[in-house]
Amino acid sequence: MLGLVAASLPAAAATRLELQAGRSYMDTHGTNAAFVEAVFEPQPLGHTRFTWSPDVSLGWIDGRDVARYDHSPYTTRSTVALAAGGVRFHRGDAGDWYQPLFFSTQVAAISHTTQALTSHYQFVSTLGWQAKHFSVAIRHISNGGLNGPNRGETMVLLGLAFSI
Repeated sequence: MLGLVAASLPAAAATRLELQAGRSYMDTHGTNAAFVEAVFEPQPLGHTRFTWSPDVSLGWIDGRDVARYDHSPYTTRSTVALAAGGVRFHRGDAGDWYQPLFFSTQVAAISHTTQALTSHYQFVSTLGWQAKHFSVAIRHISNGGLNGPNRGETMVLLGLAFSI
């Protein structure tokens, strides 16, 4: 899926590559998370001051040892890999103080279901701020209540960014 999205984009498009790491929480149980995210050249959204960029990511969320869920159909011990694709939105021009703020929305496929992520498809929402070579974001991943307990994963991520 990600290969199809990347192949459909213009070859000359500027791409921002972000390496992100942080802590993810299901309820009060924390674990480590890491992502590689590619954000492609922004495009105007009609005649508004908003821009959108294709946004694809690969992620990893470590398992956790929560014994009370060991006999549940959804354990907490599995490490989850995910692939996601969607869009990142910005508002304003390059000089506006609020332009580095962004919101992104993606659809993801995951490798294993867990107590937090109870289906193989998920929705990813991210609110963040980006500088030229740095980003900070709050990300939530869940299936929107379509299957299972739907606790979701909520994380804080710090990122290093590079233009490729």
